[in-house]
Amino acid sequence: MTTIGGLIFVLVCVFGSYMLAGGHMEPLLEALPHEMMTIGGAAVGTFIMANSIHDVKHTLGGVGKTLKGASYKKSDYIDLLSLLYFFVRLASTKGSMALEPHIEKPADSVAFQKFPKLLKNHHICAMICDYLRMIGMNADDPNQIEDVMAREIKKTLNEELHSSHALQTMADGLPALGIVAAVLGVIKTMGHINEPPSVLGAMIGSALVGTFLGILLAYGVVAPMAGRLKAVIEEEGKYFDVIRAVLVTHLHGNAPQVSVETGRKMAPNQHMPSFEELETAVQNLQIA
Repeated sequence: MTTIGGLIFVLVCVFGSYMLAGGHMEPLLEALPHEMMTIGGAAVGTFIMANSIHDVKHTLGGVGKTLKGASYKKSDYIDLLSLLYFFVRLASTKGSMALEPHIEKPADSVAFQKFPKLLKNHHICAMICDYLRMIGMNADDPNQIEDVMAREIKKTLNEELHSSHALQTMADGLPALGIVAAVLGVIKTMGHINEPPSVLGAMIGSALVGTFLGILLAYGVVAPMAGRLKAVIEEEGKYFDVIRAVLVTHLHGNAPQVSVETGRKMAPNQHMPSFEELETAVQNLQIA
C-alpha cells in the first residue's frame, strides 16, 4: 500500500504544481498516447531483448512483491522456528534417523502438516529436508554445513535480485528513450517549419512531453519500484538465514532451545518474535 500511496503522491505533486503554476493539461493529454507508445514500447522491447523468458516472468512476479511487501511476517517466523525446534529436539533425543519419516515425504509428515503454509512453500520445505537429510547421512561438520548453506542462500538471493536489477536497468534507459521521443517530435516540427508560431509552439511542447515522461517514469516510477523490490527480496532472504542459524547451532551440540533462540535473532527486527512468544509457541507445540 505504501508503494501505491507514494506513487499517487508523486503524481499529485508533479501535475498539481504544474496546474497551480498555470499549466494546462490539454497539451500533455494530446501528446501522451503517442509519446507513451514510443517510450513504453521501446522500454518493454529492450527489456525483453535483455532478458530470458524466465527472467521476464520472474520480474513481472516481482512487481507484485513491491505492492504486497515481504511474504514472511512474525507468525511465519514463529511457525518456522517451532518446526525447526521440533526437528532438532527429535534429532537430539532419538537420533538423526528419527527425522527420516518427516523429510522423505513432507506431505505425509505430521510435523509439516501442522504448518500448512510452510508445507506449501516448496523452496523452504526442500531446503529444510535437504539439510536434515545431509545431517542424517553423517554430514555433521557444522562448518561444512554452514558453508554449503551460505553458498546456496547467496545463489538464491542473487537469482531473486535479478528482477530488481532488470527494473533498475530499464529505469536507467528511460530518460534516453524520452530523448528519442523528443527528437522524433522535433523532426516532425521541422517538417512544418512554415506554420505560424502558435502551431510550432504546440508541436515543440508535444515533443518535450517525451523528455518529461522519460524522466518521470525513470525516477518517479520504475527506479523506486526496483529499490523496493530489492529491499523486499533481501528481507525475505532472512527467512533462509534463520534455517541456517538453527541447524548450524544444533550441529555445534547446543540444546534445542539455544538453537531456536539463535535462529530467532536472525529474523528482521520488525518481525522478530519475543523470547516469551517463541517459548510459548514451542511449549504449546503438539506433534505426535
